[in-house]
Amino acid sequence: MENTQIANIFDEIADLLELRDDNPSRIRAYRRAARTIRKMSSPLEEQVHAGRDLSKIPTIGAATATKIHEVLKTGNCKRLNELRETIPAGLIDMMGIPGVGPRSVMQLHQELGVQSLEELVTACQAHRVRELAGFGPKSEQNVINGITAVDKTKRRILYLEAASRLDSLKKHLDGLTELNRWYVAGSFRRGKETIGDLDILVHANNRKIASDAILRYEGVTDVISRGNERVSVRLGDGFQVDFRFFNPSAFGAAWLYFTGSKAHNIQLRRIAQDKGWKLNEYGLFKADHRLASKTEAALYKRLGMDWIPPELRENLGEIKQAMSGQLPRLVTLKDIRGDIQCHTTASDGKNSIKEMADAARKQGLTYLAITDHPKPMIMANGLDHESAQKHADAIRTVNSQMKGFWLMAGIEVDVLKNNRLDLMENTLRSMDWVVASIHSTPRMSKTDMTNRILAAVKSGLVHCLGHPLGRIIGQRDPIAVDMDSIIEACLEYNVALGINCQPNRLDIPVHYCRDACDAGVRFALGTDAHSATELKLMPLGVTVARRRWLRKENILNTLTIAELQQTIRH
Repeated sequence: MENTQIANIFDEIADLLELRDDNPSRIRAYRRAARTIRKMSSPLEEQVHAGRDLSKIPTIGAATATKIHEVLKTGNCKRLNELRETIPAGLIDMMGIPGVGPRSVMQLHQELGVQSLEELVTACQAHRVRELAGFGPKSEQNVINGITAVDKTKRRILYLEAASRLDSLKKHLDGLTELNRWYVAGSFRRGKETIGDLDILVHANNRKIASDAILRYEGVTDVISRGNERVSVRLGDGFQVDFRFFNPSAFGAAWLYFTGSKAHNIQLRRIAQDKGWKLNEYGLFKADHRLASKTEAALYKRLGMDWIPPELRENLGEIKQAMSGQLPRLVTLKDIRGDIQCHTTASDGKNSIKEMADAARKQGLTYLAITDHPKPMIMANGLDHESAQKHADAIRTVNSQMKGFWLMAGIEVDVLKNNRLDLMENTLRSMDWVVASIHSTPRMSKTDMTNRILAAVKSGLVHCLGHPLGRIIGQRDPIAVDMDSIIEACLEYNVALGINCQPNRLDIPVHYCRDACDAGVRFALGTDAHSATELKLMPLGVTVARRRWLRKENILNTLTIAELQQTIRH
């Protein structure tokens, strides 16, 4: 069982306790344990096998450790099952609506009798919700919008969660002598932000024996189907994995077909049909003669185009570019020299300045921007003007002790609804790197929000816009802005657009990125790490950048220290 699944159990316990209006300290304990487990770099299962005393881990404790052992041994948690029996299952789904907390859920349940998302939608459409104390027409509409956002990502999980499941599965598959090789396809290979299931291609000499071996994986709780061509299973949390068998002679065609996307594949088939050929998962054919099938490169070449990176296969112009030999050379992880956004214990981070710097150096980075929050940030223990200056001095003291590494004294300021930044100008001008973000009042008119961001860009104090559209996947839609005006201003004032590597953010959409690139605006990749472990999120950000068609030259933190210092100097 993966750490994410165990953390989900503790979060659900906390959700159910909140609905019961239980002891707040007990609820917080479960939340803290879940956060700790999610951020662990090694599986709890391995730690238990190694004999580690889990109760010694900060925020875990003896009672939680006992539950972890129970979950690892049985796949279930007695306490969770007991709580589930006392509360309608639909109320938990209602708690997933952005902005709807446990008290609101219980109010809706007790006063209107709703106990599912469907019933809540009906109540909103009948305008019954607005009649409750604390609600109104606007909050009723927000509930409907929130349910729509939840539906968009229903039965899908974040890319990083899918990667966690794949890591556990990989250990099993790599140890099977019954398999000759296996490869990941589908939306995961394309680097989609959310994943509905995993598609895995398998080559084996004996498919029946290989299927038996695959099904020995302890995470499998349900076999959906099993045949000579495919085995489909569900893992403990309902996540589906499809194993598809292939022959080496058709591997390229199978990998191309099952990687998708559907729109990309349709366009390729049309090109083949225009030539009088047929393209499917077994190869490219002219009548009964197979023209290509062993490799993707051979198939693309036969169709008259360059090989297309999986991240671009969305039918957004990549085929035309490939046919004319004009595909971009996409950025790679090796191109990244630094990380331009992270936090320490000075605000809401978990590690010290030195610990974050050491972790960045171990990853081979040559610079790191410390960007803690100012005090007005509601969710962070932030800095005021005086403490921000002292914090910058502390960063530069650590930096002076490091050779060949630049520890940047930075700050992440909030752009307030009155269009002001929440630190004084002289404080911001003293910083090496200033990130401006929207953290409060995300619901404004398009005009007002655009003016709010433009004020930050045109202040001459900002180097980068952090998570520019403020989206949280499955929870909050992007803010409404005139992106063309913002791109134009960013170019004029030398402000970069941030790509936030946090798995639930991953700003910004591909069409905006391409427009910004065409205009000459640079981007900056930041992990927004709140712990040393989260600095490892950079590969996810690179995947996002590749899906946005970004080259090395489009990204600030591919520059050397000297180049970056020259570029960002205001």
